[in-house]
Amino acid sequence: METRKFKILLAAAAFSILLTGLSYGQDGKSRGAKPVTVPVTIRVRDSKLVEMRIVDYLLREDGEMQTILSVRPPTDSPMTLAVLIQDDLVSSVSVEAKGLANFIRNQPGGSRAMVGYIRQGTLEVRRKFTNELQRVAESVRPPQGFASAAPFNPYVEIIEGLKRFDSQPLGRRAMIVVTDGVDLSRGFDSSTPGQSIDLQRAITEAQRRSVAIYSIFAPTAGSSNSTAINLNGQSCLERLSNETGGKAFFQGLGAPVSFDPFLREIDTLMSKQVALTYLSTHTNKGFHRLDIKPLEKDVEIRHPAGYTR
Repeated sequence: METRKFKILLAAAAFSILLTGLSYGQDGKSRGAKPVTVPVTIRVRDSKLVEMRIVDYLLREDGEMQTILSVRPPTDSPMTLAVLIQDDLVSSVSVEAKGLANFIRNQPGGSRAMVGYIRQGTLEVRRKFTNELQRVAESVRPPQGFASAAPFNPYVEIIEGLKRFDSQPLGRRAMIVVTDGVDLSRGFDSSTPGQSIDLQRAITEAQRRSVAIYSIFAPTAGSSNSTAINLNGQSCLERLSNETGGKAFFQGLGAPVSFDPFLREIDTLMSKQVALTYLSTHTNKGFHRLDIKPLEKDVEIRHPAGYTR
């Protein structure tokens, strides 16, 4: 009973802070406060505990404790999903179009989705965000598989896709990208995860919009498919997904035999994603690092490395 009263009082205090728009840091100085929503994926180590559970968290932003305002589970926060496919991938990826379409079609009711193709010059949006999942699924086509369709680099179009979330309601958000992850726009050096300027921009834009990115690696048609370049592409996708709260999927350096195992795992991860909203006390522009930990020992979570204001 006492614990429940304490939580009620804590929630009331947080609401009061939200109304006034003021909070206090550890230095005792008043600061403007702003609600921030981030995607958090819950994984329970004990496979027998399959139902979504209420989990308590400790959340620090830039090392300071922050007040959690709400945690919305999937039932209270429908998913907004973007699926982007690079248009110059090898021909073997063509057979995966049906699986991707079924993945979209089978999303829970209330979900919103869009489909776009990463290609030369721009992002080809086949279907804008809508809750008509059947129509979105029907817009999925096999990639063209021609080198002439190659993008400047995939991260420019990923950023364009992320901007499409601006018109969507806040809540649980995710993006699935099927790409080689290679940025050669500024030479070989730009293909490494630490040197790609547009990769960093994509991470920043995803964090700003609270979008968890799940990436699937596949090589491109007509490319040299050099081991070094493909490894750089995979490393970039690993960083893109890890720092946005998603996950990257590879199967060696070639095209996966099937996307089905990846899509099943992504579906499971998305079904365990919650929208966590907290009150940020840091008003300065720039990157703010997040550290979110569950209070229960048998729970693991995946969350963005931070966000950029």
